[in-house]
Amino acid sequence: MGVVPSVEDVLGHVAMFSGRDVTLDRIEGGLSHQIFLVRCDGQSYVLRLLDPAVSAAGLGLPPGQEISNTVRAADSGVGAKVYEVVDDLPTDLDGSGFAAVVLEFLPGPTLSAQDVRLPATAARIAAACRRLHAGPRFGNDFSILDKRSELLSICRRNELRLPEGYLDRGSTVDRIGAVLAAVPARTVPCHNDLLAENFIDSDGVIRIVDYQLAGNNDPSFELGDIAAEAQLDPDRTEALASAYFGDEFMPALAARVRLNQLLSDITWTLWFTVHHALLRNPTSSFDYWGEANDKWARAVRGMDAPEFSRLLDAVSGSVLARPRTDSA
Repeated sequence: MGVVPSVEDVLGHVAMFSGRDVTLDRIEGGLSHQIFLVRCDGQSYVLRLLDPAVSAAGLGLPPGQEISNTVRAADSGVGAKVYEVVDDLPTDLDGSGFAAVVLEFLPGPTLSAQDVRLPATAARIAAACRRLHAGPRFGNDFSILDKRSELLSICRRNELRLPEGYLDRGSTVDRIGAVLAAVPARTVPCHNDLLAENFIDSDGVIRIVDYQLAGNNDPSFELGDIAAEAQLDPDRTEALASAYFGDEFMPALAARVRLNQLLSDITWTLWFTVHHALLRNPTSSFDYWGEANDKWARAVRGMDAPEFSRLLDAVSGSVLARPRTDSA
């Protein structure tokens, strides 16, 4: 990690807090950047401190790009409002600057994987995704297979240990990628990292936070990633896809989402591998290596499942409907 500025130094650069009494508490649970709850004059805000070491390790966007996408997500009505951006913070040792963003505090519970598995909640999540996907396009594109290649290169360059058998499955991953590429989908602004904790049920509306990996992408990956993170079974994954696509839903789309569910576990296995080796925080109790192995085990089960070939066949030769991007 770089030389992280103290949060007190960061607050000194935030104009909206200048000369005002503030209190702050660290928000636990973030896997990379530091997040704080700031209280000022009876109002609550979220301060997100972005470390350029995260993007340097291939684990997220550069701070400026993440902030730009965060602003665009706020314009869609799904992301938190952006109150102030600070991009002149002290730099770390390699000259890459830290940045911070002050965000709207969204009251309400953070969802759990169990919440995502509930049919009623899944339908509301699908609606939130449609609102995000109908919003302003992000300033960058995202491909889960390109991210896998990038992370694998980082692992090789740093001679990192990989979960057992990871490299042996490369041809199967290539096969999935070829099938999906043969039937390209129109891209929309996607979050691309929708674990349950990035959903907040605020005032009866599902909101989406943390745009560390956002970019324009196939919406089927967005849904597959949700399914992977919440460990949805095939029926629940299909129900999520049906809720998102509505009248345009068809079996080929369900199969596409499930293949992307596999690619999510396959690729984020490397994300946790890299984080464990290169950005390990000695004060954190989170087991990044254990998470990498858990994701890889799920991916292996999916690739070995009898229905895997059927999913590939269902996508091959299909003609995709345009993804729904209404605000229903």
